[in-house]
Amino acid sequence: MPACIYIYGMAGSGKTAMALALANELQNKGYGVNYFKPKGLQTSPGKKEDDDIPVMKKILSLSFSSKVLSPVTLNSFYLSSASLESIEVSREETQKKLDYAYQTLSEDCDVLLIEGGINPYLGIGNKIDDFSLARHWNAVMLQIIKADDDFEFDQALGYLDTAISKELTAMGCIFNNVTKEQWDTTLHLYNNIVKEKTRVLGALPRRTELATPTAQEFYQALGGEILAGEEHLNRKIENVMVGTMNIETALSYLRRSANKAVITGGDRSDMALMAMETSTSAIILTGGLYPDVKVLARAEEKNIPVLLVHYDTFNTVENLSHVFHSIHSDNEEAINLLHQDVKKYLDLSPVHQYVQE
Repeated sequence: MPACIYIYGMAGSGKTAMALALANELQNKGYGVNYFKPKGLQTSPGKKEDDDIPVMKKILSLSFSSKVLSPVTLNSFYLSSASLESIEVSREETQKKLDYAYQTLSEDCDVLLIEGGINPYLGIGNKIDDFSLARHWNAVMLQIIKADDDFEFDQALGYLDTAISKELTAMGCIFNNVTKEQWDTTLHLYNNIVKEKTRVLGALPRRTELATPTAQEFYQALGGEILAGEEHLNRKIENVMVGTMNIETALSYLRRSANKAVITGGDRSDMALMAMETSTSAIILTGGLYPDVKVLARAEEKNIPVLLVHYDTFNTVENLSHVFHSIHSDNEEAINLLHQDVKKYLDLSPVHQYVQE
């Protein structure tokens, strides 16, 4: 069997980018590498393929079908659609499907890189969370940590503690997408806390060049309706902000970020209008609620796309965090920059040592 590395972390941490970087590093060393994403994410109704699969197939020249590379696709109602009586049957069938794909991808390769779900607990209702699958396939775990603040860092520590408590084999952790503001905190505080529990392989700075999506890509991920600004869907989005606060405090909050997408309820026309007076690339209205006509008129004046989706705010943010940190296969310059950063900032000797054993 090949060496199996299970790459896990929260949504938007950069698991796909790290899988790509490791695949490139190992292939350059002469190893045969396959990529596996057991649990894909259904980002819009009717969409059966995870967004990362065609990208990784193209970049890594993988000949396997999408159903093998990502045999299970989950949405936020993957359990509720089944009756209680069929849950056990569903679990057995799902595990068989995953094991078949795992066996297929394990043949004729030296290393199998397994990418976890949007969070490590995804699929726990069907006993296919990342921790359970890593144990089942005897994979070592490599955690990717994105910590823009202390709360996100605490969440990442919780994932790490779960892996340790389950006595899973840990390769270590990599800090990824580290902002300039968080660089010193990450290197001198977060790094030392994690080192008390496991190895740290390094930290990568955030590069907007790696994955700056457009409003069009957001629309493709979410579906829904384009209410205004359809001809301006090529606008770049560098950040995502959620407008749920009262209007008195909103302006200072919205001014913190440029070229952003603002997610707010369709009934929050006041928030949408205020967002458009700051540097905003798109407005995303949730809950299927149509806004006041003033919002659409102002959006047309400002050339700002307005998307209406039927997700709630939480699920919209989850889906977009996936898109926001995705690798784009046609962006060779960004991919080359990723490889350069990996060589500059990371110590991958634990990876090479594990693969050689």
